[in-house]
Amino acid sequence: MTSPAERYAQSVRRAARVAEFPALSDFMLDVGFDLDDFQRSACESLERGSGVLVCAPTGAGKTVVGEFAVHLALRAGERKCFYTTPIKALSNQKYHDLVERYGSDKVGLLTGDNAINGDAPVVVMTTEVLRNMLYSGSSALKNLAYVVMDEVHYLADRFRGAVWEEVIIHLPASVTLVSLSATVSNYEEFADWLVTVRGKTEVIVSEHRPVPLWQHMLVGRRMFDLFHDADAAKKHDVHPELLRYSREMLRRLEMTDRSYGPGRGGRGKRWQPPPRAEVVDRLERADLLPAILFIFSRAGCDAAVQQCLAAGLRLTNADERAEIRRIAEARVASIPREDLSVLGYWEWLDGLERGVAAHHAGMLPAFKEAVEECFVQGLVKAVFATETLALGINMPARCVVLERLVKFNGEAHVDLTPGEYTQLTGRAGRRGIDVEGHAVVLWSPEVDPRHVAGLASTRTYPLRSSFRPSYNMAVNLVGSVGADKARDLLESSFAQFQADRSVVGLARQVQRNVDTMQTYGQDAACHHGDFDEYFAIRVAIADRERALARQGASHRRAAIVESLEKLRVGDVIRVAQGRRAGLAVVLEAPNGGFGEPRPMVLTQDRWAGRVSPADFAGEAEVLDRLRVPKHFNPRSPAARRDLAAQVSATGHDRQSGGGRRRNRGGGNSGEDAEIALLKVQMRQHPCHACPDREEHARWAERRHRLARDTDALRDKVAGRTGSLARTFDQVCAVLAERGYLSAGGDVTETGRMLGRIWSEADLLIAECLRHGVWDSLDPEELAAAVSMVLYESRREGDDRASVPKGAITEAVDACAKLWGDIAADESEHGLTLTREPDPGFVWPMYRWARGEPLARVLASGHNYDADMPAGDFVRWARQVLDLLAQLREASAASEELRATARKAITAVNRGVLAYQAGL
Repeated sequence: MTSPAERYAQSVRRAARVAEFPALSDFMLDVGFDLDDFQRSACESLERGSGVLVCAPTGAGKTVVGEFAVHLALRAGERKCFYTTPIKALSNQKYHDLVERYGSDKVGLLTGDNAINGDAPVVVMTTEVLRNMLYSGSSALKNLAYVVMDEVHYLADRFRGAVWEEVIIHLPASVTLVSLSATVSNYEEFADWLVTVRGKTEVIVSEHRPVPLWQHMLVGRRMFDLFHDADAAKKHDVHPELLRYSREMLRRLEMTDRSYGPGRGGRGKRWQPPPRAEVVDRLERADLLPAILFIFSRAGCDAAVQQCLAAGLRLTNADERAEIRRIAEARVASIPREDLSVLGYWEWLDGLERGVAAHHAGMLPAFKEAVEECFVQGLVKAVFATETLALGINMPARCVVLERLVKFNGEAHVDLTPGEYTQLTGRAGRRGIDVEGHAVVLWSPEVDPRHVAGLASTRTYPLRSSFRPSYNMAVNLVGSVGADKARDLLESSFAQFQADRSVVGLARQVQRNVDTMQTYGQDAACHHGDFDEYFAIRVAIADRERALARQGASHRRAAIVESLEKLRVGDVIRVAQGRRAGLAVVLEAPNGGFGEPRPMVLTQDRWAGRVSPADFAGEAEVLDRLRVPKHFNPRSPAARRDLAAQVSATGHDRQSGGGRRRNRGGGNSGEDAEIALLKVQMRQHPCHACPDREEHARWAERRHRLARDTDALRDKVAGRTGSLARTFDQVCAVLAERGYLSAGGDVTETGRMLGRIWSEADLLIAECLRHGVWDSLDPEELAAAVSMVLYESRREGDDRASVPKGAITEAVDACAKLWGDIAADESEHGLTLTREPDPGFVWPMYRWARGEPLARVLASGHNYDADMPAGDFVRWARQVLDLLAQLREASAASEELRATARKAITAVNRGVLAYQAGL
């Protein structure tokens, strides 16, 4: 119990704090709960007039600081606050939160889909919208006092990250920046850059999770704690019982493999993870629902829901099912009833009512938002999601499950990074609801608990800039500040800041290497003569020998390739090396054209497949010829057996006939003349007679290697210093050659048009407008034709899609030709900015704009052997709508094209597309 004196002292301190931070005291009355130390510290810094960078774990409550910036703007009157987010869904969510607190008259929303009350004192928007405002000099920027950048670590995003840096660099100095980030390990570096470009910025870092997170592994049907206690977690020490049991499981699997292995008439049983319905049931019995189960595959998420339904899983009661149905029906009310069956509505609703759902980018937005609403309200208990759910959407759970620790990144299957693991598991633990959160990793033979411990114990990850100049950025920068100032602005980006910092480290290493080389030079000194000169001769001999070896290998490979290209069906050859070594008969000659020749062969051990130059040590010599049946089927075991027997017989005949290997080398043709001369010079050099010659040579070799490494470091330094400015100059060179910049470096009329095109394909779109590629098209043809500059197939290696005949074909071909011209220019200037247009969405877009039913449209996807997911269709179609809206306003477009764009928008914006996300 405190004494009267202590209570008086506390009241004095409170009064002093209220006097120092009156706005924060007002804000606290609205918030209704005590702020954590990091929240209070950040808010106090803001009230003192400083910008802030707040780094804290997911769910720690960073957004309170952003909301305080909103409070400061409204309290001052005549001042504005923009609240930016990386994705539209998060913008919609924040808009609703702020409207609930401050009223719809004070809050606006600007995204690509919606524009509500844009002149309000508080406007929530995607970061791209603010970037566009800055470049266009929008009047909405007047009286802007605060900008909140939620999830600012998005600036590392490979595709969209540059937008964050553009905004940070271009915001007027009078604007206070509130940067909210996940915990990153190089926050000091990021903060130093913010101070450089924005002025005073306070850094507030919190490692504390308000809801503690417990780590587990599910091995078969048994759940184990990953760590025994907090001390073990700090040391990465895995729970001994988990290690013992997982080793026992591995031992059992190995024994099972041996029992069913080759020679015992069976096949080894592959490890099967526990069925997903069992995992959910196990979580329910442990009172760990609601849970998010991350599966890094859309199809996997949908299959998981079906497996749960097939197992008869039901996680909801009658009242919950009624409320779920009400939410779902409200979300799909604007979608035509005939489309609901096509979209799989009834199957989806069945899962939802049972408390199970998927969540991924291929879903219809209305379905996805219904899942989010039901989950937040505790109605849906298990959501199978791809990693996109971990980015921004406010869907915390009691438990997060990771099926695998490997994901496909668009190019290859890669391990999860500690940062990704932290981001995903950070969803576990609902503040104010759960006393603790839980992360569960499913064990498999490939998952070592110690690896999981490393991921779980590494809380942070570095922030790396993905900034690079684009065509749109270049014309906007040159138009607003001039070429020289634009170059300076680019040099002030976080990307260049990081490059320069790395240059400092590289330069230090160069100096250390130079000092070490001097020491090595002293150790290599020889009293017989100039050892550097002598060693240079030895290096020249070694370089020449390597060059000759490479040349020989190159000639040998060329000879092998040529010999394979000459092969014909029926030729019997010997595959010299690799798993398929031995005699083989050619079933299919290699096709002419690009790439290395890969004839299809049948080996004497009955394997049929293609061989490559790597399978041959020398030229493929034709040993004999066999007659291959005209309609030979390599998939038929009997056909393979009969022909392989003939191949083997050929081999026996050659052996009995004394077949011998021909020496094609022609003997030793003598030593290379240049090497012979160098060896004479070496033997005549005075240092060659030194008794300590090889000792000196060892030090000279070390010095030589270090000199080579140092030259490479110097090249790196030269490459990084001013690298962005060089790229900017290359971009400007392409623009100048195409007439977007004048000879004097000013922005031309067409350049100003390019500056108002917001797309990754900005230059290609501008060129299509200039050359009238889309003129004279009907509305449905225009919608279809423009889709190819936006769309990108999810699958690698898809065949080129066909397109409707007539005007669309001409527009598609003309667009592809313009891209070829741009790509050639870019290649000449060392750039690769413009992606090849993809016609895979032309047919679906054409049919939709023509008014065809959704079922037919979704069945006309780019690869024709699978339906296009409804969510993908909606996402790409919305991008088409956005581009059509830009064409409607484009100054370079003809009046006819602008009118066609207006009609196309009306034709496209129907049915599922007319649905307004969450509003």
